[in-house]
Amino acid sequence: MEDLQKTVIEKAVLVGLSAGIFSREENATEQTLDELEALLETAGGQCVAKVLQNRPAPDPHSFIGEGKVEEVRELLESTGANLVIFDNDLSPSQQRALEKMTGVAVMDRSGLILDIFAQRAKTREGRLQVELAQYKYLLPRLTGMWTHLERQEGSIGTRGPGETQLETDRRLIRKRIQKLEDELREVRKIRGVQRERRIKNSIPVVAIVGYTNAGKSTLLNHLTGAGIPANNRLFDTLDTTTRQLAVSDTLDVLLSDTVGFIAKLPHHLVEAFKATLEELEYADLLLHVIDASDPERSDHIAVVDKLIAQLAKPGIPVIECYNKADLVSDDDIPRGNNRLAISARTGLHMDQLLALIEKNLDQGLHRGVFLLPYAMGGMVDVLHSQARVLNLEYTAEGIRVEAVCDGALFGKLKNYLA
Repeated sequence: MEDLQKTVIEKAVLVGLSAGIFSREENATEQTLDELEALLETAGGQCVAKVLQNRPAPDPHSFIGEGKVEEVRELLESTGANLVIFDNDLSPSQQRALEKMTGVAVMDRSGLILDIFAQRAKTREGRLQVELAQYKYLLPRLTGMWTHLERQEGSIGTRGPGETQLETDRRLIRKRIQKLEDELREVRKIRGVQRERRIKNSIPVVAIVGYTNAGKSTLLNHLTGAGIPANNRLFDTLDTTTRQLAVSDTLDVLLSDTVGFIAKLPHHLVEAFKATLEELEYADLLLHVIDASDPERSDHIAVVDKLIAQLAKPGIPVIECYNKADLVSDDDIPRGNNRLAISARTGLHMDQLLALIEKNLDQGLHRGVFLLPYAMGGMVDVLHSQARVLNLEYTAEGIRVEAVCDGALFGKLKNYLA
């Protein structure tokens, strides 16, 4: 009875193709298959075998060649696996052909990532984004879902209604995509209003970016006590968390955690998650969290740098935080401007990180408490429009204002410092 209650873990054979005509990013390697295995485990599955095929070019029909497909089919039989996952992106026709040849469900890396995102999205916005990406991924693959029609081929009356049903589904999905896009536009409008308020309050935005599982949530937790679950698994954070952080006496920032990047991140997902990732577009500073102990570190840095170039505003300062520095030697961490070895887990060099954030966002600001005579009441309006007013009290002695202001305004008011 106990065995029956155990969750059935889906077993999968992982397959990758390395082809001469592919770019380095498109090719599968032993390392990318290992990452695919980690993704599968995150989704709740188990890898029972890996197959890496080398060819000058993909086979137009079977992608990896019929001989290799036969090898995969034999592995499925011997291991009892019921799923094949490709490390490369498959076209809808290749996916259908491979399902026919293997007799089991076939998906690619993009489909697996979408499945994980569907499991993980918690907020309404996150769910909208995932659903939109799934529908865009599904639309060109609809034909393959109508396999029951092929078994009835030649039967009178099946062709017309089948196609009608397919077109109805396509139309419904297109309508749903339109509705989701409209809803996400509303979400962006709300974000826009919140952003304008932040700009008005002169609070800079610092966004934490990095490869998935590099330690971004752990860093946010350490700096702000945000209390986000920080587990050792891929894509643990999907919904953006923003917290205020007092960097120094004169500088408060909004610190935002973002979804982890990954190699071969599905295009639809980048598109759908623009509402979350647009935090990067409006950020004043990026903290690029890098897992210093990661053997694929340089490749993962390149993936994140590419997405930063695509999504962030040009010329934005980036601090490279080599996290998990307690797990490597000092020699393994590059030196240089805006580079720092940290450990979000132990708190190593957090003070230095705050100093570096302040240096990058230095606006020449001063914080002071001023006691203004009531005759200078107009100066309160000036402070509200040109500075950041933290506290305001009308006392018997005068107007007591705590504010963060620039050097020029501070100079005018320094005689009234309380």
